[in-house]
Amino acid sequence: MVEGKINKIHGWAAMKPGIKVEPWSYTPRPLGENDVEIKIEYSGICGSDLHTIKEEWGGTSYPAIVGHEIIGKVITKGEKVSEFNEGDLVGVGAQVYACHRKDCSPCNNNLDPHCPRGVFTYNSKYPDGEQAQGGYAEAVRVDAKYVFHIPSSIDPSHAAPLMCAGTTVFAPMLRKGVKKGDKVGVVGIGGLGHLAIQYARALGAEVYAFSHSSNKREQCLELGASKFILTSNKEEVDAQRHTLDYLFITSNAKSNQYNEFISWMDFEGIVVLLALPEGHMTFSPFEFVFNEVAITGSLIGGVNIIKQTLEFAHKHNIRPIIEKYPIDDVNNALQRMDDGKARYRIVLTH
Repeated sequence: MVEGKINKIHGWAAMKPGIKVEPWSYTPRPLGENDVEIKIEYSGICGSDLHTIKEEWGGTSYPAIVGHEIIGKVITKGEKVSEFNEGDLVGVGAQVYACHRKDCSPCNNNLDPHCPRGVFTYNSKYPDGEQAQGGYAEAVRVDAKYVFHIPSSIDPSHAAPLMCAGTTVFAPMLRKGVKKGDKVGVVGIGGLGHLAIQYARALGAEVYAFSHSSNKREQCLELGASKFILTSNKEEVDAQRHTLDYLFITSNAKSNQYNEFISWMDFEGIVVLLALPEGHMTFSPFEFVFNEVAITGSLIGGVNIIKQTLEFAHKHNIRPIIEKYPIDDVNNALQRMDDGKARYRIVLTH
């Protein structure tokens, strides 16, 4: 059995609900025969990290090291791992294990994030009861299936947000079949939205960026949006009613905004929810029925979709807009993210 090289992992953990993490160390699980040990160089901050450490979604198990946009180099591998070698630059996203059994319906339908035996990168437990810890740390050990080669054309710091944010927006575009000529709306031009614009545009869609911030107009057009719609401008919004084939909701929209969203859709249009706002959604069934609109959600991407996300970003020069913070300054970075001041993703350097 191969021994891991870092047998006490130092990181930054949330110890209780709030926007604060502090130094904490843990003993990782033994390196399995199918596992890879990674020395972390970059970790992106995702909105899910904040929801988890603040316990806004409930069920946080403290101490919790969050972070699931991980980039680093392989330093050890299990004896059955053949696709990676020491020194390889790799990434890890929001999932670190799924069973991939032949009798597992999600795994056999490219929906391995829904595997009943699956393990997320943090605040999730392995079958043996050990808690998974994430990327705000010096190292991580994960199943090799959930480790991905990073294309050499992508700067490692820019690759980090693609592991979750990029995958999150691209996954439903692939699954729903967004194609050339489709009219695609994006609500919320932030960490997810600015990547959604780029992926949809590269698929050949006409992209309509919806935002309440007029100062984002020029940047949205530079990123590839065909049109920018200021949501406080009634004339601009009215011009888009009953026009969209797809609408991706990437921000925490208010519960009473969904009737408005539905009114923007063409017949048989699809509204895709990517954010997880608190509370319940409110909308009229009449809007549903008379417009024949569907509302669906999308979690993250599985193994195949993450590979496609990275390759597509390489091919079409899709990159996140990032700010960098040293890992020792992680609390200020978290506060900036929580205040909504980040433009548009924050990446921690280790």
